Amino acid sequence: MATHDATVTNDTAATKLPDGVRTLDQITPDRATFPGCRVFVHYNGPTDQLSSASMGMVVLEPGAKPHDPHRHPEEEFMLVASGTGEILCGDTTTQVGPGAVMYCAGDVLHNIVNTGPVPLTFYWSKWMAKGF
Repeated sequence: MATHDATVTNDTAATKLPDGVRTLDQITPDRATFPGCRVFVHYNGPTDQLSSASMGMVVLEPGAKPHDPHRHPEEEFMLVASGTGEILCGDTTTQVGPGAVMYCAGDVLHNIVNTGPVPLTFYWSKWMAKGF
């Protein structure tokens, strides 16, 4: 699985994603290049309707980020499960906490940073439709 910093690159060459459930105890965290960041990839590969899709969880220690601000062709959601931080999406930085959801269209600059005193956990999902 290719990565850039701690950003998971969607794997278009993988086997089609299987139906079912993946629990956290089935996943080994990916090595992240930024200190204080653990990345858990639940799924990464094509589906019946998407050329690529990935979904996973990231745990950021206080002050940590998974990567520098970046952009990629896939659309993306991020859902904050616990902790507090800042999400950059386009030209706007927003203070976030549990239940906050970010959506960024493809090629929109974005990032997340843990600005709180406890770990920040968020889930992400990225996808690229077939034909793009």
